Amino acid sequence: MAARDLNPLRRILSLPNDSRAKTVFVAFAVSAICAVLVSGATVMLRPIQAANRAAEEQARIEALVRGVPGMSELLEETGGTLSTVVIDLGSGRASPDVTPETLETALADPGNWSAIEAGDDLAGLGQRPDVAQIYLLRDGERISLVLLPISGQGYNGRIDAILALRGDMNTIAGIAVTRHSETPGLGGRIEEAAWQASWPGTEVRDDEGTIRFTVARGTASSIHEVDGITGATRTSSAMTRIVRFWLGPEGYGPFLDAVNRGEF
Repeated sequence: MAARDLNPLRRILSLPNDSRAKTVFVAFAVSAICAVLVSGATVMLRPIQAANRAAEEQARIEALVRGVPGMSELLEETGGTLSTVVIDLGSGRASPDVTPETLETALADPGNWSAIEAGDDLAGLGQRPDVAQIYLLRDGERISLVLLPISGQGYNGRIDAILALRGDMNTIAGIAVTRHSETPGLGGRIEEAAWQASWPGTEVRDDEGTIRFTVARGTASSIHEVDGITGATRTSSAMTRIVRFWLGPEGYGPFLDAVNRGEF
């Protein structure tokens, strides 16, 4: 009598191919191997994907800046570079602990995020980071342009954009939408250059300092409005709320105040 094979793998593989136990084992083994391969590929590709996203955002930033009248000349005069700084949104000052190099690690820590009260959450974020990376262009000691990443909930999903303000911290120099899920041909038109062209020159606040910025329902009729998007009322409203949130006290408001006081 032949000795019983105590190796469970060999015992399963020796079963007939139509055996239910062998079929289940092979299916499980193939699934496990595929899961390991997919997980490994995800881990290996993550740095490449992050680098590609960073490169795409940088390209949009450069295009946005160079599209602002007079900025190309100023960039050439100053060496064509923007300074990058991580600010503490609560104080409006440069973060003493987080740098552009350590920002990703800082944002991975839930302790560096703050919940937003429902009444203040115009952008529909639920929470916002305590720190944010911004871009500055200086003309001597004076800040002539600031680029502010903004985000919020659109009609179909999250909208990410970069808003450029002139040195008075009130006049919009331009906008570049970097990511959205809005309906093509309707809300998706927020990424079109023709619509974004209505933003430069728009003033965010009135003379009393109250935020008046609005995406109009039709053609802009005041210095505080940009043209609306026909058939995309919800996306237009979302853009209004996103800008108002990020330029208000829960967003970049403290930073803008610090710049206006000459403290940045």
